[in-house]
Amino acid sequence: METMSTYILAIDAGTTGITVHCFGKQAIPEQQFYSEFPQYFPKPAWVEQDPEEIWETTKRLVSQAIDACGGPENIAAIGIANQRETTVVWERDSSRPVHRAIVWQCRR
Repeated sequence: METMSTYILAIDAGTTGITVHCFGKQAIPEQQFYSEFPQYFPKPAWVEQDPEEIWETTKRLVSQAIDACGGPENIAAIGIANQRETTVVWERDSSRPVHRAIVWQCRR
């Protein structure tokens, strides 16, 4: 990677994992970091995910990407794509999830 460049981070929170891309000046992805997170199937046709596991995975990958770009001073912007139909309920006072996320694939 070039030194003293400006990068854009793209975070894609998909159904089964997180991908973080580092895009350089020519909008070419120069680095990519990926990790899956567990899916839970508590009953037939039910699909859940742990919001804390998603968050921890995202933080780890973003940290790796920022390091690969030479530090936060080299990040111009961050874009995020996520599972918009997956639902998480958060407890206001603690900012903690009340339950696992109900994934868009769930049939309940």
